[in-house]
Amino acid sequence: MKIVILDGHTLNPGDLSWDWINELGTCTVYERTPAELTIERAKNATAVFTNKVVLDAETLAQLPELKFIGVLATGFNVVDIGAARKAGIVVCNIPSYSTNSVAQMVFAHILHFTQHVAKHAASVSNGDWAQSIDFSYWLTPQMELAGKTIGIIGFGQIGQAVARIALALNMKVIFNNRSIKTTDLNALQVDLDILLSESDFISINCPLTEENKGFINQNSIGKMKKTAFLINTGRGPLVNEQDLADALNLGIIAGAGLDVLSVEPATSDNPLPKARNCFITPHIAWATLEARQRLMKIAGDNLQAFIDGKPINVVS
Repeated sequence: MKIVILDGHTLNPGDLSWDWINELGTCTVYERTPAELTIERAKNATAVFTNKVVLDAETLAQLPELKFIGVLATGFNVVDIGAARKAGIVVCNIPSYSTNSVAQMVFAHILHFTQHVAKHAASVSNGDWAQSIDFSYWLTPQMELAGKTIGIIGFGQIGQAVARIALALNMKVIFNNRSIKTTDLNALQVDLDILLSESDFISINCPLTEENKGFINQNSIGKMKKTAFLINTGRGPLVNEQDLADALNLGIIAGAGLDVLSVEPATSDNPLPKARNCFITPHIAWATLEARQRLMKIAGDNLQAFIDGKPINVVS
């Protein structure tokens, strides 16, 4: 079996091993593949793995040997699923590999706003503590999370993982979900307007759909507390970025912590990187070593199951 990995660098920049895949066939790994080279590199392959390289209907039509596509992510919008199904190509994704890592990133952003550890550590490194006449000082208000309300938008596995951390910190948890969710957690499902108006922190953990694209906008932001912080580890297009930047710069809300943007890498004209009290990480919530190890193992399991004639995690 000829196997091609079109863009392996983000999953494995060198700290993991591709040895497992060589046991399943003859494998070629490309760190990155520009669109114009996709067909050339995937030609004659039986199995192709992709993360962000697009496999649309036109591309698939020129890959007659292709029988398996492994998406190295949970989202599979880079593949034309209808065209794949019509061509008899099995498409598999990687579910639930980064739940704990993403929930952890939510609180990395939250704790940044409550403690400002890096700012204070830099102050100490600059000698400010050595010159202080007091044993303690702070450059920003220090905030305790106990008793604060976190509103979670999207209460799937990641949203529930965020809730568990919040509850461990004695926070009040409310959530909004597109369907009714029963849960054993001490969390209350509420309408979106209630969540927006009552939350001290809002964590976006819902999938992107045509219906909710840009739902964080001037109108919804206007319903938030002036002291509220918005955290987005979901998808960039869920947020109207100009509206959020305007709200931050005008002090309508207190701050935003983002791990995703509508276009990635960030474009020079995106207003958010320079917005007031906006802190952006480069889509790394999924990228802990442990999460990437799980992702790689599931990718191998997907291909092995396909070879065995019992495919798993099929989305086509």
